[in-house]
Amino acid sequence: MANHKSSIKRIRSTETKREHNRYYAKTMRNALRDFRALTSVDEVKAKTSTMVSMVDKLAKHHIIHKNKAANLKSQIMMKAAKLSVPAEAAK
Repeated sequence: MANHKSSIKRIRSTETKREHNRYYAKTMRNALRDFRALTSVDEVKAKTSTMVSMVDKLAKHHIIHKNKAANLKSQIMMKAAKLSVPAEAAK
């Protein structure tokens, strides 16, 4: 166990920040799972911008790495493009 007052405080604040970061990372993962399960073109178009925004915010606050954010946004955009192309070709 820590002996200095400052290290005891640091342990407390680190634990609080860790729980905060885990909450937002888990929320993003759940939203991403729900997004990947979508099959409707309209729903995907509606949720694409919110998903990209969520990933950007987490990267900005260093909850996820910026390269991971770029990879996730790429996957989101590929999903949106894949669903929208067959719908437009059928018209």
